[in-house]
Amino acid sequence: MTLKIDLREKSGHRMCPEDLMLLAIEEARKGMTAGHGGPFGAVISMEGRIIASAHNTVLGDNDPTRHAEISAISLAARKLGDLDLSGCELYTTTEPCPMCFSAIHWAKISRIVFGTSIEDVRKRGFNELSIPVWTMKDLGGSPVRIEGGFMEPECEKLLEEWDSLPVKRVY
Repeated sequence: MTLKIDLREKSGHRMCPEDLMLLAIEEARKGMTAGHGGPFGAVISMEGRIIASAHNTVLGDNDPTRHAEISAISLAARKLGDLDLSGCELYTTTEPCPMCFSAIHWAKISRIVFGTSIEDVRKRGFNELSIPVWTMKDLGGSPVRIEGGFMEPECEKLLEEWDSLPVKRVY
């Protein structure tokens, strides 16, 4: 499993939302380049400080649960020594799938910010359930706040980079 903590957090540096999403995009590129999985990256922050960042490692770990969001949540919980991530925000390049949304809810993450939609990756062949996060939030009564379409052009460019890879595997 490839996980990391960004050292910028140790200096107390607060990052703006755009920089947090750019870091998620950077994470996704690392995973794509290494062949670990699809074009997905995630960052968890608290008050603008990075807690954890990760990319998808489904293929690298041969584990269908190793989505970027799940890996970032696991790392953040270990780092903070608590499964309650209240007050944290998750920046992710693509709308969380139902598995990831459930983990976000259970971790009590306060806010999700994402770029592209589930439909954007479904049309590229990924085996996604087309249940939007807003539907899951409403049906499940989750308090998580959701902002979609954040830096969508930059996240769409990431998907286009994925499209242009000579060798890739959807799952």
